[in-house]
Amino acid sequence: MARTILTRTALAAVSVASLVALSACASDAGGEPAGGGETTGADDGVITLGFSQVGAESGWRAANTKSIQDTLTEENGFELKFSDAQQKQENQIQAIRSYITQGVDVIAFSPVVETGWDPVLQEAKAAGIPVILTDRAVDSSDETLYESFIGSDFVKEGEMAGEWVAEQYDGEGFKAVELQGTTGAAPAIDRKEGFESAIEGTDVEIIDSQTGNFTRAEGKTVMEGFLNKHDDIDLVFAHNDDMGLGAIEAIEAAGMTPGDDIKIVTIDAVKDGMQALADGKINYIVECNPLLGPDLAEIAKKVIAGEEVEKRIVVEDLAFDQESAKEALPTREY
Repeated sequence: MARTILTRTALAAVSVASLVALSACASDAGGEPAGGGETTGADDGVITLGFSQVGAESGWRAANTKSIQDTLTEENGFELKFSDAQQKQENQIQAIRSYITQGVDVIAFSPVVETGWDPVLQEAKAAGIPVILTDRAVDSSDETLYESFIGSDFVKEGEMAGEWVAEQYDGEGFKAVELQGTTGAAPAIDRKEGFESAIEGTDVEIIDSQTGNFTRAEGKTVMEGFLNKHDDIDLVFAHNDDMGLGAIEAIEAAGMTPGDDIKIVTIDAVKDGMQALADGKINYIVECNPLLGPDLAEIAKKVIAGEEVEKRIVVEDLAFDQESAKEALPTREY
């Protein structure tokens, strides 16, 4: 499968002028607009894009939503129709069907879970509306149902976290607990796989694992349960910062010091997580960049203009220890 790595620096260089130019290409190319519906805006140089967001479960998701809403503006050649699925697949399917009925030019969404999308995506395909996946992929054998996926390599993120843990703690007999993301969600599945593969062959042992649904509140609740059940926890691997921040609250409430008595490794690198890392309460964070708005705008313009796009576009993620977090925080965008 084709794979392209996009960096933030390169994507940030996409100017409003270039977006408008691509809009002109879309409207001047002739023929039917990609959406094929009566209410599409491609004929007047404005792309109507229906976006279904997972929800508002974390700081990462809030930053992701802001990036999309700040980029897909009228000034940049878009009419954005936005919906919040509240972490329910049925809400997302309903929203996508609504966008099909409205005849939007492009549909984009970040799927709540990996499976169960083929029927509604086939409806979009039949209506001639291209689909772009952001942040999370779908599990489908028919890759013609979507134009492109834009997001991070979640397996690699898990591997990066696990490699650091193996490098730091192999040989010390560490007992780890895992705060998983939403059951069935791509980042939860892939980050778990990557982390486990990276610690394989070490004496780091995952003694318990449970979903915290990517939320701080549930991360705290699950961590409280782990602490009541186990008295030998050395390390927490949280699939996102928010669950790690919830774990910090539980650890502190139990009279222990997060980052010292119990090490914490997370994924996302949002500001709250980075501040906790700088303060020594988290030990290591692997980035998952939420600023996908420019990526989505660029790909949507190309799709409407009839240009070929890569099937899988993977953004570049970094990793941070305490010192690099302190350096990054003053200019951190999210």
